[in-house]
Amino acid sequence: MILEKVIQQVEIQPEYQELVDQYIQDVRAAFEDKIHSIYMCGSIPKGTAVPYRSDADFTIVCANPQELDYEKISAITDRLVQQYPVATKIDTTVCSLDNVFSRPYEWGFWVQVICVCVYGDDLGTRIPPLEISPAFIVDLNTDTPQEIGWIRQRLLDTQDRALQSRYIRGYSKRLMRALYSLVLEETGAWEDDLGEIKKAILSYGQIDPAKVNQLYDYYLNSEVPVEEFMRTADDVYRDLEHALKKMETSL
Repeated sequence: MILEKVIQQVEIQPEYQELVDQYIQDVRAAFEDKIHSIYMCGSIPKGTAVPYRSDADFTIVCANPQELDYEKISAITDRLVQQYPVATKIDTTVCSLDNVFSRPYEWGFWVQVICVCVYGDDLGTRIPPLEISPAFIVDLNTDTPQEIGWIRQRLLDTQDRALQSRYIRGYSKRLMRALYSLVLEETGAWEDDLGEIKKAILSYGQIDPAKVNQLYDYYLNSEVPVEEFMRTADDVYRDLEHALKKMETSL
């Protein structure tokens, strides 16, 4: 079964169009010819964003990520959030051209299936179709331990309540997406709505439903004690690790 693109057609709402255009303009001006292409994912390119509640998620593809000054990117996004408060925050991911093609089950999947191109040559059209299989699911989660470890440590290190809430929400979302990847063979398509992701995990997954529901509740209400959240998150992550190892053993 071949994975289809999450967003079939870009439908940026008028409230966000100027923000998207300005981001592209500012990034191109800051890095000149170092940028190959820029992508978006999530509710804004899908046309379902909620003003003053939705985030803007960009991915920059370039030949050499080391050539980009990340402090410049942060300065651009910080300024644009102030200028366009219609977006609660702006996240930027950077990857290399080489990774898109050499890691098709990770970055190739991200560019081809999850994102849509908003500037430059769309690399998604040059990646072979991705077929859902246990091997694909295992490879899709190659970076999951690193990503989970990163956000977990940030959550434990900060005492800032606003940051704690943000990390809890992000951690919950990342775990839910990883759990959803386990049931791709049953769903046949990637889903980016977390409510639908929860339904699919409950319908097809083998994770304790109570844990899944609790994790989703933390995503909706991230104003909870860190210790309380971590007990559930760590428990779910252990279940995820076990499921992935079992899948890998069966290959």
